[in-house]
Amino acid sequence: MPITYEVVNAMHATTQPSSRPSPPYLRLLRNYLLPRWQPTVLLAVLLFGGIGLQIVSPQFLRRFIDLAGASAPREALVQAALWFMALGLGHRGLSIAATYLSQDLGWRATNDLRSDAAAHVLGLDMSYHKRQTPGKLIERIDGDVLTLSNFFSQLILQVLGAGILLLGILVALFLEDWRVGLGLTLFAVLSMTVLIRLRSYALAESEAERESSANLFGFIEERLACRDDIRANGGGAYTMHRFLGEQREYCLRSLRAWVRRSTMWISSMGLFNLGHAAALALGAGLYLGGQATLGQVYLISHYTMMLFTPLERITHQLQDLQKAGAGATRVTQLLAERSQIPDDGREPLPDGPLAVTFDRVSFQYDDGDEQVVHDLSFDLPAGATLGLLGRTGCGKTTLTRLLFRLYDVTAGSIRLGPLEIDQTPLAQLRQRVGLVTQDVQLFQGTVRDNLTLFDPSISDERLLDLVEELGLNRWLESLPHGLDTELSAGGGGLSAGEGQLLALGRVFLQDPGLVILDEPSSRLDPATEHRLEQAIGRLLADRTAIIIAHRLGTVQRVDQILIMEAGRCVEWGPRADLVADPHSRFSELLRTGMEASLAQQETLS
Repeated sequence: MPITYEVVNAMHATTQPSSRPSPPYLRLLRNYLLPRWQPTVLLAVLLFGGIGLQIVSPQFLRRFIDLAGASAPREALVQAALWFMALGLGHRGLSIAATYLSQDLGWRATNDLRSDAAAHVLGLDMSYHKRQTPGKLIERIDGDVLTLSNFFSQLILQVLGAGILLLGILVALFLEDWRVGLGLTLFAVLSMTVLIRLRSYALAESEAERESSANLFGFIEERLACRDDIRANGGGAYTMHRFLGEQREYCLRSLRAWVRRSTMWISSMGLFNLGHAAALALGAGLYLGGQATLGQVYLISHYTMMLFTPLERITHQLQDLQKAGAGATRVTQLLAERSQIPDDGREPLPDGPLAVTFDRVSFQYDDGDEQVVHDLSFDLPAGATLGLLGRTGCGKTTLTRLLFRLYDVTAGSIRLGPLEIDQTPLAQLRQRVGLVTQDVQLFQGTVRDNLTLFDPSISDERLLDLVEELGLNRWLESLPHGLDTELSAGGGGLSAGEGQLLALGRVFLQDPGLVILDEPSSRLDPATEHRLEQAIGRLLADRTAIIIAHRLGTVQRVDQILIMEAGRCVEWGPRADLVADPHSRFSELLRTGMEASLAQQETLS
C-alpha cells in the first residue's frame, strides 16, 4: 500500500464525529488491512480449512473409542487412528501457514501505519514540534503502533479463527445431543457477555500507561541530548532523581492497568472451570442413563475443552484490545493533527536565482506573545547577496524560518521571484531554498549518503564533479575510503569544517535559487575558514544569497546590508553606499569592530 498523504487524509475523515463512531482500531483496520484483500482471502481459506479439520478430527477418536469398546476388528481401529493422525497433521500444517500469513499481513499493515504516522509528523508545522519532545514523538509513532502491531498480527488468526471455531464446536455439539449443545451454547453466550462487558474496564488506565511511557521516553531523550551540559554543571543527581520519578509514575500506572486487565483473566478462568464441571456432570449423567456411549462422553468433554480455547483466545485478545484501543486512540489523535501551514500552492517557482521581497512583514510565534518581527520591508534582486546583521535575539533566524514557511507571517507578505511563497507547494519551496547552518546534522552512513541524504538516484560521477567544482578534491582524497568512508551519527570523526563542507555539498546538489548561510564559518580556524570561503564563493555563483553574520569578514562579499534590532530594520542599503556614509551604523561597525559593538549592545541591554 503506497504511503501517501491521501491515506492520512482518509484517516482524518474517519475521525470526524458521527452518530455512531466506530472504535479507533476498527477504523485503522479498515484503512490498512482491507487494501490487502488478496492475502486476507488466502488467510480465510487456511483458517476455514484448519478449523474444519480441528472439529472433524475428534470424531475419529470417538469412533476409535467406541470401536475399541465393541471389540471391533484391528483394521477398523487402525483406520480410525490413521484418519485421526492425518487430520491432526493437516490441521497443524494449515495452522502454521495461517500463523505465518497472519503475522506477515498484520506487520505489513502496521508498518504502513508507522510510515504514514512518521510522514504525517514530519509534515506538521514547527508550532506543533515546539510542543512535543522528540522522544515523545518516537514513542507515539513506534511504541503506540507496536501495540497495534501485536494486536493486528493476531486479530484475524485469534479472534476471527476463534469465533469460527466456537461456532463450529457448538454446531457439532448440537448434532451429538441438542441438550448438550443448548447448555454449552448458553454457557458460551454468558461467558462472552461477561467478557465483552469487561472489555473497556481498563481502557482509561491503559491510555494513562501509554501516556506515561511516552513521557518517560521523552525525558530520556532530552537528557541524553544534553548529557554533556548535565555532566559539566553537576546536574547528574538531580537528573537521576527526576528520572526515578518518571519511572515511578510509569510503574504505578502500569500496575494499575495490569490489575484492571487481569480482572478479565480471573473472570474467564472462573467461567471455564464452571463450564468444565457442568460438561462433565452432563456427560456422566447421559452415560449412566444409557443415552450416550463412552465415545460420546469423551467427545462432549473434548469439545468442551476445545470450547475453552477460542473463549480464552478471545479473552486474551480483549485484553490486548484495551491496549490496542489506547494505542489506536493516540495514533488516531496524532493523525488528526493538522498543520497550521496550508500546503495548497500550485504555482512552480521559476528557474535560476530568486528575488526576495519582504513587504511589511510582522510575526509572532503564538497568540499573545510579543512580536519578534515588526513591519519589515526590503527587496533583494535575483542574483544579489544580502548580509543580515544584528545582535542575538533580534530576529535574524526567524527570517529564515519564514522563508522556509516553517511558520506563516502574522501580517504582510513574502515573495520569491514573482510569487507569494504560499502560492508554491511547500516541497518545491524547500527544494529551491537551501540552508547551511552552524550546526550541521550528519547521519550514520557513508559520505555519499550524507551528501545525497540517502538518495540512490544521484550517481557517483555527479558527486565527484561536485567535489571538483567546490574545490574539495584534496579533502575527499584525505578520507580513508573516499565516498565510502563511514561516518557515525553526529559527525564523529569529522572536524567542524569538514561537516560544513558536506553541508555545502548537499545544498549544491539541490541547485537552489536562494541560499541562506547562517554564520557557517563562526567556529572554524582561519585555514579551514579560508577553504570554506572558497567553496561558498562557488556555491553562491549565479544564486541569490542571504548571509547571517556576526563577524565583519563574513559580509565582505555581499551586495546589500540589512541591520536588525529588536525585530525591526534599523538600516538597509547597498554595502558600498553604507561604507561611504560615515554616519551609517554599518560604518560605525567597521570603525569599532563588529564583535566589540555587538558585545557592548548586549551589555547595555
